[in-house]
Amino acid sequence: MGQTLAEKILSQRVGRPVRAGEMVICPVDVALTQDGTGPLAVRQLQKLDMVRAACPQRTVLFIDHAAPSPRKELSNDHMLLREFARETGCVLSDVGAGVCHQIIAEEYARPGDVIIGADSHTVTAGALGAFATGMGSTDVAMGIALGKTWFRVPETFQIKVVGQFSPGVGAKDLILHLIGRLGADGATYKALEFVGETIERMPMTDRLTLSNMAVEAGAKVGIIPADEETRRYLAEMGREEDWQPLAPDGDADYERVLEVDVSQLEPTVAAPHTVDNTYPVGELAGTKIHQVFIGSCTNGRLADLAEAARILSGRTIHPEVRLIVIPASKRVFLEAIDAGYIRTLIAAGATVLAPGCGPCVGVHEGILGDGEASLNTSNRNFQGRLGNPAGFIYLASPAVAAATALKGEIADPREVLA
Repeated sequence: MGQTLAEKILSQRVGRPVRAGEMVICPVDVALTQDGTGPLAVRQLQKLDMVRAACPQRTVLFIDHAAPSPRKELSNDHMLLREFARETGCVLSDVGAGVCHQIIAEEYARPGDVIIGADSHTVTAGALGAFATGMGSTDVAMGIALGKTWFRVPETFQIKVVGQFSPGVGAKDLILHLIGRLGADGATYKALEFVGETIERMPMTDRLTLSNMAVEAGAKVGIIPADEETRRYLAEMGREEDWQPLAPDGDADYERVLEVDVSQLEPTVAAPHTVDNTYPVGELAGTKIHQVFIGSCTNGRLADLAEAARILSGRTIHPEVRLIVIPASKRVFLEAIDAGYIRTLIAAGATVLAPGCGPCVGVHEGILGDGEASLNTSNRNFQGRLGNPAGFIYLASPAVAAATALKGEIADPREVLA
């Protein structure tokens, strides 16, 4: 019997064949924290007198969630992370560098890696063929200090994606559709393995969106085979030497196989207050929106800003809408400036902020007022996610977000593109 991608990666790193359901102790290739979870990990290591990193050059401390700091308490947490980096030699990614998951994709993740992070969206790096997963701060602290961690090898759902996207429909619509179909806990501790002709044609920017939101169905990892597109992306990032081919075996054992024909999909929106509360955009069209946020580790990449700029070019956003745009990394920001996308977005009425998580976790840069609604390209819409339990959050693609910013209400991008 062959192996799934999750089984294959863990087998390679453990040094023996493993199967779903086994418990393994596994070397860690990359460990990361961010400014919300990192201080907890550092304080735990200090308490245990284990202030060290087994592999400091591949241990990254990110200051991205509340960056620049909006409060003195968070500033003190940032100081703690900077001091830990100085003391241990770990890599510090400071204010303005970008969102942790985007930078891990650009600079660190390799096919076959085992990546752990004190952030649930660490799964994003699965798009490059890595076993990448979020863990609690204490678990990650031990992974940093010891260079290894433990897993239960997950069972795998194979997600076979076929067909051609229609204009105005893309990867974000696909993953929202899938989460709506599976449910928010329908893949708890499973590996989602994305395959099929549509995935093979899909650019890395869209693959990252799929893997990023695998956790919104409860998945442990969201993995995509490492192929020529992976190689192209790594070459673009200046590290083609990190590429290796990686694919599941043809006779691998899957707990469940699902097929999605993307030619049948419409632009999709997740309504408050759960990610699996999904609807075709037409069923929510006309819903008043006060704020639109384009960015995050889900949809803050160059192609996302390009799509928004294409729709907003030569137009002005609705006078009652605030449009916030935040590139996912400094690299993305500079490329978007060079391509003219930032100028186009600002001319349309957008406020463009420095790379980082922005309003996503609800501590600054776009907290909602009572009763206000925001449509975001991010990945979560739980009550209070944008800092106010009395606010309402919708999730959608950059195309839907741009069309919504123009109309001041949820809108179908196909009507704008027609």
